[in-house]
Amino acid sequence: MTATDTRPATVAPVGDAAVRPVPVTRAYRFEVVKLLAQWRIRLVILACWVAPALFVAAVSRQSSLPVDTLFGRGMHATGWAGPLVVLGFAGIWALPLLTSLVAGDVFASEDRLGTWRHLLVAVRSPRRIFVAKSLASLTVILLLVAGLVCSSAAGGVLAVGNRPLTGLDGHLLSPADAAVRVLLAWVCVLAPTLALAAIGLLGSVTLGRSPMGLLLPALVALSMQLVQMLPLPVTVRLALPGYAFISWSGLFTSPTQLGPLVIGTVVSVVWAVTATVLAYVQFMRRDFTHPTDGASPRLAITAGALPLVALLAVTVGVVAVTTTAEGSGIEQKKIESSVATEFAHLYRGQTGQLHRPDVTEAQLRATAACTKGDVADGAQGPGNDWRCVVSWHLPGIEATGQAIYQLDVTPDGRYMADGDGPKEVNGYFLVRTPAGDAPNPLWQFDGNVELLGTTKG
Repeated sequence: MTATDTRPATVAPVGDAAVRPVPVTRAYRFEVVKLLAQWRIRLVILACWVAPALFVAAVSRQSSLPVDTLFGRGMHATGWAGPLVVLGFAGIWALPLLTSLVAGDVFASEDRLGTWRHLLVAVRSPRRIFVAKSLASLTVILLLVAGLVCSSAAGGVLAVGNRPLTGLDGHLLSPADAAVRVLLAWVCVLAPTLALAAIGLLGSVTLGRSPMGLLLPALVALSMQLVQMLPLPVTVRLALPGYAFISWSGLFTSPTQLGPLVIGTVVSVVWAVTATVLAYVQFMRRDFTHPTDGASPRLAITAGALPLVALLAVTVGVVAVTTTAEGSGIEQKKIESSVATEFAHLYRGQTGQLHRPDVTEAQLRATAACTKGDVADGAQGPGNDWRCVVSWHLPGIEATGQAIYQLDVTPDGRYMADGDGPKEVNGYFLVRTPAGDAPNPLWQFDGNVELLGTTKG
C-alpha cells in the first residue's frame, strides 16, 4: 500500500524532467565543442593565429611591397601598416571563406550525417537548437577574426616597430592613435562579416546537404566585390553590405569620413538580422522526419534569394532618400581638395626629412587643379586618366611651386598619385628617416575621396 501511494510522487517529477528542453547554455557549449572538435576548424584557427604574423614579418623585410593594397607601401615604415594590409586581403578572401566554412556548414553537417532526430531528442527544442548553433558559429568566427588582428599586429610591430603611421590624407598618426584606429577598422568589418555569416546560416538551412550552402557566403562576397569594381551610382554602392569591407579607410583621414562608414555598417547589420530571421523561419518550418526537406532549389529562391533582393532594393531607396549622394560620388572638386590637402601634409613631412626650415600647411596654401582626359571643368567618375597640377607657396619666396601628378582613381574612391615632375620635388629619390632610407614621400601616395558630401582640407 505504501509503494502504490509513493509511486505517483516519484514518477511525476521524472516524467516532467524527461520533457523539459535542454537549456540554451548547455546546447551552446555542446555546439561549440562539436565545432572545435573538427580537425579543419582547428587548423583554420591555428592558421589565423600564426599565418598573419609570419606573412607581415616576411613581407616587411622584402624590397618590393604590395603597393596595390591600401597601406602596402607603408609596411617598411611602421608595424601598423601590416594589419591593415591583412585587413584588405581578409575582406576580399579570408573572411568570406571563413564564414562559409563555419556558418555555411553548421546546419548542413547534420543533414549529411543524418543526426537531426538524435539532436532533437537530446535538446527537445528546435528553437534552442537554432540559437545554440548560431551562437556557436558566431563564437568561432569571432575567435578567427581575433586571431587575424592580433597575429598581424604582433607580427608588424615586432618586425618593423611601433612607429607612426601616415594616414590617407598625409597627416601623421602617433603609434597610439594608429593602434586605436587599426582596432576600430577591424571592429568595423565585423558587421559585414556577420552579414555573410547570416547568409551562410540561411544557405545551410535552405540548401541542406547541398555543397552550394557551404559556398554561398563566399559566392555572395565575390559577387559584391565584382560589383564594387563597376562604375555604379554611389547609392547602390553604399547599399551593398560588402561596402563596409572598404569604408573603414575613412578612419585614416582627418576629419574622419564617417558617413560611408556608418551607412555601410548599418546596412550590414540590417542584412545580418534579415538573413538570420529568414534562416530561423525556414528552420522552424522544416520537417525533420523527411531527410531531404529544406534542400529544394525553389525554397532557396523564394525564401532566401528573393527577400534579400527586395532588401537590396529597399536599402538603395533609403540611401538615395536620406543622403545627398549623386552619380559616382567622385567629383573634380573633391579630388582637388583631397590631393591638395595630402600634398601639404606630405610636403611638410618631406621638409623635416630633408632638414629644411619648417613650414605649416597654412603657409603652403596648397591648391590643386585636376582634369580627367580632355575634360577640364566638371570632370567626374573613376579612371586612370586624371591629371593634377599642385601649386604651393613658401614663406619669403614670391615664385609659386608646381608639381604634376597622374592619378588612378578606383570606383570606391581610392586613388594612387604618381609624381610626374619636377624630379627634385616628387620624383624618386631616397630620404633619410628614423627607420632608415625610404622613398620620397611625395613620389607616390595613396588617398581617399569621400563619396558623400565634400571633403574639406
